[in-house]
Amino acid sequence: MNQINDPALNAKVKKTTEKISENIHILSNEPSLAFYRIQENVRKTVPVIIEKRADVEKLKTDLQGVIFDLEYCSSHLKSIENAEQPLISIQESLKNAIFLRQQLKYEEQRRKKDSSNKDTNNIYKRFSAHLPIDMSLDSVTNRVENMMGINNTTTAQTTSQSQAELQRSHTTLH
Repeated sequence: MNQINDPALNAKVKKTTEKISENIHILSNEPSLAFYRIQENVRKTVPVIIEKRADVEKLKTDLQGVIFDLEYCSSHLKSIENAEQPLISIQESLKNAIFLRQQLKYEEQRRKKDSSNKDTNNIYKRFSAHLPIDMSLDSVTNRVENMMGINNTTTAQTTSQSQAELQRSHTTLH
């Protein structure tokens, strides 16, 4: 082989062969370098992606629970709106019950009062049992006058006095 002794040409040839060799080396290693870079990226990002996916799944289940609770609450709110009539009915029943209880309490007090009055009335009845039944004011006055022998001039005074006494005794006993 013929060697060329030209140093400039040798330098250019050497430089060119190095560049060709470097390009061939890069081209031959390019796919493995690309796969290495991809593998390196996957190693860094996959754990983060898996963690984020787990977070998203947890948020999804939480969101489904909240949606279920919200639907449950909305259905109960609708049922509360439908409960207006029964609540009004219950309110009316309570008013009636309170009114009836007040009536019962009034009746109990009245019966107690009547029973105490009956005891008083019983005493009065026992006291006045010997008196005749038709005791009008005029008849009592006439009887008193006859028993005392009072004449007609003093009868008016005696009648007014006996009427006042009878009225006082009547109000005292009742």
